[in-house]
Amino acid sequence: MNSFEANFIERQPITQPLLQTIRLLGEYKGKQDLFKQQSPQSLATLRQLAIVQSAESSNRIEGITASLERIRKLVAEKTIPRDRSEQEIAGYRDVLNTIHNSSMHIPFTPNIVLQLHRDLYQFSVGQGGRWKTVDNEITETRPDGTQFIRFKPVSAAATPDAMAYLHQRFNYLWESGQVEPLLLIPSYVLDFLCIHPFLDGNGRMARLITLLLLYRAGYEVGRFISLAKIVENTKESYYDTLYQSSQNWHQKQHSLLPWYSYFLGVVLLSAYREFEQRVGLVASSKGAKTAMVLEVINHLSGDFSIRDIQDKCPTVGIDLIRRILRQEKDADRLVSLGQRA
Repeated sequence: MNSFEANFIERQPITQPLLQTIRLLGEYKGKQDLFKQQSPQSLATLRQLAIVQSAESSNRIEGITASLERIRKLVAEKTIPRDRSEQEIAGYRDVLNTIHNSSMHIPFTPNIVLQLHRDLYQFSVGQGGRWKTVDNEITETRPDGTQFIRFKPVSAAATPDAMAYLHQRFNYLWESGQVEPLLLIPSYVLDFLCIHPFLDGNGRMARLITLLLLYRAGYEVGRFISLAKIVENTKESYYDTLYQSSQNWHQKQHSLLPWYSYFLGVVLLSAYREFEQRVGLVASSKGAKTAMVLEVINHLSGDFSIRDIQDKCPTVGIDLIRRILRQEKDADRLVSLGQRA
């Protein structure tokens, strides 16, 4: 809400790198339909992989884990949850599917946020669908095991009004067209996380709302590339920039620039670049799966596992991947470091 005070976003400095990022994102948005037209059947595989990776990564960031086999079965709705972690993963799957299928028809209101949170916890007993009832704190654990408070969110008593005001201001600026959507969306996400409106599930809700708003703005890369996985892989930068931009938030003297740079550059622009690369790989997979695997291997730096190759070559079977790796090892182009996948 504090980022949406009158003229606050408009007063934020826009650096040349950020301006270039916004320009590149506009270009990728323009090429998006072309990407989506290529190899529709293969892109359907990318879409399914992105759902699995999003369910896995977004929950794992919060310490909620399950085996990849179980996650795949849960996402495909071929099994039922058998413990608390799987219940929350299944709930995340359903909210993600709702956003993928109905983003343009979902009114963006506080009640919708409550409904999505309720659905996130539909398989478990908890606080789903209600604003927090007690104050909460964002803490960090030091290497020695001690904890310190990184941020004190809005109080429980003030949360309903804070969310109402945030949505009122966001929707006004969105509908009026006064502010670039690529600035409005990360501003909303930052304020949502600073309010921290729920006792649990705030991070996952922030990532789900990110997809909802990006889709509404026409940026659909999250359907094919997991933004949550990028966040997980850059978790240190995620927390650092969030911390930087939340400093002095209560006093309305915070800087949105660090968060903008991470959100738009590290996450969204990286996702579009990966999507473009994967479209090229998928398009070349007709009779050239070996070449596709070799190209991925050549672009991987440092140690990697079979799982890393599977993630980038979702249309290639694991037996072929293993055969290629053996051939490369026999030719002394790769060194096996042991069983990692």
